[in-house]
Amino acid sequence: MRAFLGLPVPEPWIGPLMRAQGRIPGGRSVPADDLHLTLAFLDDQPEARLEALHDALEARAAPAVTLTATGYASFGSKRARLVALDVAATPELSALRKRIRNACRGAGIDLPRERFRPHVTLVRFPAAAPPDPARLPRALAGLGLPEMAPAEARLAVLWGSDLTPSGPVYTPLAQYPLRAA
Repeated sequence: MRAFLGLPVPEPWIGPLMRAQGRIPGGRSVPADDLHLTLAFLDDQPEARLEALHDALEARAAPAVTLTATGYASFGSKRARLVALDVAATPELSALRKRIRNACRGAGIDLPRERFRPHVTLVRFPAAAPPDPARLPRALAGLGLPEMAPAEARLAVLWGSDLTPSGPVYTPLAQYPLRAA
């Protein structure tokens, strides 16, 4: 099963993010219920490994973290693949990610080494429908700084991800409360 672990977007951020999506020309907007910050993309995993990971994450709660929005950006070197909200890579958020990745490795899930750039994907641009290279930078500049107060993430979620022609469909498989700081 294709899966990932992440943090749902704090409820107060959803309205401002939906408004930001509406100002991005083209692409496919991520539904409000699917907005999240990925901590570990697990790719395809056998059920036994996901169950071992679930047991490890359920056994010991991690601390809650505060999420701070820092700006909007496009991702992609030659052409934009997506537009996202960047989130500050605080030591607490990085520690939570490391803890989750260690639990993955303990469950036999081999994760690639990658730079952590915490973000919430807002709009995806399929290869067949790239963004207008003149309009997208103007739209991003027009968004300005995010108008969202820092918010505490109190829940991590293990999601299943099914790829469909109209985009990925996420299904929550398990939730892991994060303990108050």
